[in-house]
Amino acid sequence: MSMTARADRAQRRYGVLGFPIAVIYKFYDDQGGYLAALITYYGFLSLFPLLLLLSTVLGFVLHGHPGAQRDLVNSALSQFPVIGNELRGDVKQLKGNTAALVIGILVSLYGSLGVAQALQNALDKMWAVPRQARPNPLRARLRSLGLVGILGLGVIVTATLSTVTTGSGFLGSDIGPWSRIVAVLLSTACNGGLFLLVFTLLTAKRPSIHDVWVGAVAAAIGFQVLQTVGAYYLNHKLRGASAVYGTFGLVLGLLAWIYLESLIVVFAAEADVVRRRRLYPRALMTPFTDAVDLTEHDRRAYSSYAKAEQFKGFEDVAVSFRDRPHVAIGETGPPALDGADEEADPPVAEGDRS
Repeated sequence: MSMTARADRAQRRYGVLGFPIAVIYKFYDDQGGYLAALITYYGFLSLFPLLLLLSTVLGFVLHGHPGAQRDLVNSALSQFPVIGNELRGDVKQLKGNTAALVIGILVSLYGSLGVAQALQNALDKMWAVPRQARPNPLRARLRSLGLVGILGLGVIVTATLSTVTTGSGFLGSDIGPWSRIVAVLLSTACNGGLFLLVFTLLTAKRPSIHDVWVGAVAAAIGFQVLQTVGAYYLNHKLRGASAVYGTFGLVLGLLAWIYLESLIVVFAAEADVVRRRRLYPRALMTPFTDAVDLTEHDRRAYSSYAKAEQFKGFEDVAVSFRDRPHVAIGETGPPALDGADEEADPPVAEGDRS
């Protein structure tokens, strides 16, 4: 027996091995990197208009109080520890401006709705929701708008807690270690609640809290770890680097930061789907070759991908699998079918119809 075959047998037998492999394969099948990239695009598009909007609103509300303006800007920008120091240096003086306010509202609203729409599309794809069961464009945007408002309130809370955990050094204050630990736990708990809302409310066929709580907790912990590591990296590794890399490095750092956050969210959601629908173990090397023996969970996953492309309620989507000779992993598969066999429709079992 080859080493690959032994590894396949081990990961099929032990869930602690088979589960993470299945999550990675599901991420690959759903093109998770592209889903995260789309979230990153809209996140980047919404960030700078939000900063413009923040600066303008503070210019109106806190006119004549530069100290309060500075503290609030530092609090918001500490959410981006890798680049927050550079951004803080660029926000010099805040002045109210009606044109800037209108532009900031419109562009930040477009970007925020884009983030919510990208998340809806990603979650529906991961949960294999048929296209005909997804909300129409108008309902989807109304749902996104409502969720943006709810999440906005949550972000205010987590921003304040994040200032305590990752931004206290920048603000010139030092809190005790126990207070910092409590703040980290509270921030993680708030982020977990936000991810619970996202994972349940943005999926067309609403999963229960029981279905998504593991992914929400994992995403919240990953989010907090990413912020902590980013703050450490900035404090110890990137001092003075902005003078070398300039604005180009700032933009790349921001894109990388948002993309890593998006990857955490996508992987966490994929883990929920694999766990809830028991899509593991998968056959080892399945994404790379047809020369494998599919497991029951492979067949269920591939069937769900096909049925997710059902555009109309009166459209029937059926999935079947041809029987094939047993082929051990690592061996050469059987010869390819001829053109006629490739184009012929496979027989459809009555029980496969949806």
